[in-house]
Amino acid sequence: MNKTLLVVCTILLGLLISCDREIEEGQVDLGYDFQPLEVGLFWLYEVDQTIHFGENDSEQTQFFCRDKIRGFYTNEAGEQVFVVQRDKSFDRIEWSLALAYTWIKRDFSLVRTVQNQALVTLVFPPTDQVIWNGNVYRDEAVDEFSLENSGDFVLVNQEDSDDEVTYRDIRYEIYEKGVGMVEKYEEVLTYCSRNDCLGDKLIDSGVKIHMKLVGNGKD
Repeated sequence: MNKTLLVVCTILLGLLISCDREIEEGQVDLGYDFQPLEVGLFWLYEVDQTIHFGENDSEQTQFFCRDKIRGFYTNEAGEQVFVVQRDKSFDRIEWSLALAYTWIKRDFSLVRTVQNQALVTLVFPPTDQVIWNGNVYRDEAVDEFSLENSGDFVLVNQEDSDDEVTYRDIRYEIYEKGVGMVEKYEEVLTYCSRNDCLGDKLIDSGVKIHMKLVGNGKD
């Protein structure tokens, strides 16, 4: 093999290796489909909610909420902002508007903004045991979230604290591959801290919300 042919073969081999590497990198699954974002997608949740107004004063309700991506726009940063409308119903027949919020994929993370409060609910790829600051886009204290990946499901532990004296704060979300959020749980309570009830775990105020997916699809 002459010198010129050897050089040409070396260059071609290098190009082939480079192309293979680019294809392999392009095929890396970042896990974006743990929360699909597309206009028309909807999720129907069954909700059990208890609001504590004071000692021995609470209200429990069961209802349904339906989250639907009604559109998107491009913000000043060039990001696609998906607008989600949440409707509420007690019978799945009559629906009323509850709120609107947005989803943004930003810097390999999923940002949900509700009432101008941005929260990083998921990171990509959703690697097991990864930890991040859920409040990174808020002017608030660091709030560390952690993730457990079991394959088709990821569990995001937002908080797991209970001093059994003054407060209880348990929050998590579960996402299913190809579906989105399938479960959400929040239990944020404060206990009575007077001398006559300290340590009795008498609920002074707070809320408990449990959302479970009962249907999803695309309109």
